Amino acid sequence: MKTIIVDDEPLALRRVENLLEEQIESGFAIELIGSFQDPQMALDFARREKVDLVFQDIEMPEIGGMELAERLLEIQPQLHIVFITAYNDFAVEAFELNALDYLLKPVQRDRIFKTLQRLFIADPKEQPDNGSKQQRMLCSLFYLHYLDENQMPQTFQWRTTKAQELFAYLIHNRGQTVRKETIMDLLWPDYDMEKASSLLHTTIYQIRRVIKQKGLCIQVKYMEEGYRIDLADMKLDVEEWEKGVHTASAVTAETIGQHRKLLALYRGDYLAEHLYLWSEGEQERIRLIWLEHAKQVAEYFIQMEQYSEAVPLYQKIQGKFPYTEEGYFGLMRIYAKIGDYGGVRNQYQLLVENMKEELGVEPSANVIDWYEQWRSRI
Repeated sequence: MKTIIVDDEPLALRRVENLLEEQIESGFAIELIGSFQDPQMALDFARREKVDLVFQDIEMPEIGGMELAERLLEIQPQLHIVFITAYNDFAVEAFELNALDYLLKPVQRDRIFKTLQRLFIADPKEQPDNGSKQQRMLCSLFYLHYLDENQMPQTFQWRTTKAQELFAYLIHNRGQTVRKETIMDLLWPDYDMEKASSLLHTTIYQIRRVIKQKGLCIQVKYMEEGYRIDLADMKLDVEEWEKGVHTASAVTAETIGQHRKLLALYRGDYLAEHLYLWSEGEQERIRLIWLEHAKQVAEYFIQMEQYSEAVPLYQKIQGKFPYTEEGYFGLMRIYAKIGDYGGVRNQYQLLVENMKEELGVEPSANVIDWYEQWRSRI
């Protein structure tokens, strides 16, 4: 594995060089191809040469360790990074689980040995094949997860809630570059610029590590002073679902199977489990598309007198939209058709109570007229 070292302290740089040379002699398959006191020179080198492994200091002037790691990963996403620090404090806690490893200064022989052991046990050459990548789907309906090649749901193991939220936020803004300042204001509004920037770099690094560990073809790119997510060939469930709804033909006996699949694909409201304020507008937009689609399917079931199919769908509409008429009125009409008079009255009373208590209004004239005419008939 082609390896470089980056540390602005000459003595610390020389010590790591010597320790790595010892490990090479003991049999580890690494090759030391560069040592740099200037982080910019390390970046220039990485643009020219293949690099597999970087040992780098965290505290460096001009370009900090986390920023350097981020920029190196932009150039060569496959490389592994080991952080070196003189301080066993917040920095170590933040980086320990995100990097391959961290080393405390002065670096000890047995500690660097353990780092290399961890690296080679992890087998960094293992990569999923393109076929399995193309079969996977990223999911944001109800909660953030993905479907593997067997269409089984898999979760992400995030180390911090901020990493999960930033990943979701970049997906939410897919196709756009989100400025660093926007992200810092959203996630760390109470921190000064320097601290927020450090936390942002740490979080981006963690996201990339999780994506890499999962073998997903997603990339988080730095460009134009911001970040953009590239899903490559990986599909997003909410996009596929919305596309399916908009392109589906009218609900008929021939197309009902397609519409059933669309109803099943909608596993829950957009990012509903995570309660992100910034997602509420999109969540409501998607919910309303679902409502219109569900009403069309439910109306088809009523026309075909398939009431056992229509009832649970209207109940679901009622549960999702308790302060609109659609669910109650749909159930009222079904119960009227099957002679369940008590069911009609109960649904109408629930509608009246909910509309009055929560919105201070009565049901629409259309619903009231229908109910009065039904009462007069029975």
